[in-house]
Parts: sequence; structure tokens; C-alpha cells
Amino acid sequence: MTSFYQLKLQVWLSLLLGLGVSVGVAQAQSGNLEPPASAVNGSGDPLATTQTQPSWDQLLPTSERFQVLTRILGGGGGPIAFDDWGVLDRETGLVWERTPQASFMSWNIAYNQCTSSKVGGRLGWRLPEVHELASLVNADHICNNCPSGGPPALPPGHPFLNVQGQRYWTATLDPTFSQIGVRLVDFQTGRTGTTSNAVINQELFWCVRGK
Repeated sequence: MTSFYQLKLQVWLSLLLGLGVSVGVAQAQSGNLEPPASAVNGSGDPLATTQTQPSWDQLLPTSERFQVLTRILGGGGGPIAFDDWGVLDRETGLVWERTPQASFMSWNIAYNQCTSSKVGGRLGWRLPEVHELASLVNADHICNNCPSGGPPALPPGHPFLNVQGQRYWTATLDPTFSQIGVRLVDFQTGRTGTTSNAVINQELFWCVRGK
């Protein structure tokens, strides 16, 4: 008798558990279950579960591609000023100095200048890799026969200031050189090149933040 009642109890428990699972599945399928807390904001409005990420395969018009980053200066009763310190490139997700320095420097000094930069009140600057810097070149506006120092081959309507049609340092080393070779990007011709005299040669540089 004991074994009969034990068996009957097990059958009832199995039925109840099965019913609970069925109800849970039915609620989930009908959408009656509340979403997790991370899926709503403080007002209870749903949040997007995915975000649009920068992608190197997308081509955005200049007006949508670049966003000028601004901070407010002043305070304490003083005059209010605005510092347009950087530009976000929505295609790559990188943040560039809006106004690169106009000084020619050797590669090692330029490298240190970027890593210690506090432009925009931010740290984390660096020299860009060659493919990152070259991503700003507009191939439709390069000029192979223009005088040195002409207008840079940047996208029309770009928001950058003081960019020159000259060569700029990158952080990319060229392993084909027996000595330390550093890659450069020419903003007049759009070409990338290498110099083995990075400690001696002086070029322009443009700092960037981001991955």
C-alpha cells in the first residue's frame, strides 16, 4: 500500500510540474511575461537591444559622417566660450583632433606628443595606424601634380581645420625595412609611404582617440 501511494504522489507531482512548465511556455509565447529590467528604462519604456555600430563598409555623406564635439569653457562668472576640440567619424568610430598641430616633428616626438595630449580635456590620444589615417583621404580629390602644401584630399564639406596637403606620421612600422621604418600618409597625393629616418625626418602628425 505504501508503494502504491508513493507512486500516486509521484504521478500527481509530475502532472503539476508539467502544468507549470506548460503555463510558463504559453505565457512566454503570448508575450505576457514582463521583459527583464535591462530591457526598459526608468520610465518603463522599452530600450533597443542592439545599437548601430560604426562599420568600415558603410559610406555616409559628409553631413552624417562627421560630428563636431564641443565642450563649454569658462564658469565662475567669467565669459563662456566653446571649444570645438574633436570630430567623431561615424564610419570608423574614431575621434580625431579637429585642428591638428601645424608643427613638423620627428616621429618619436610626435608619438610622445599624442600620448601625452590633453586636447578637449581628454587623455587617451595616440598616433593613428596607417589604415586609420588613410580612411580620411578622399580618393576623388587627390592631386598628384599639385604643388606641395596644397589643399588636403579630404571629403568635401569636412569640419576639420588646419589640415595641410602634406605627409603625416602614423604609428605603423614597416617590417620590410631592416631598420625602423615608419609609414606615412600623404594628404595631397593620397599615397602611403615609408621613411627609415623617423628619428631625423620631420613630418606633421594628427592625433586620434579610439580603438
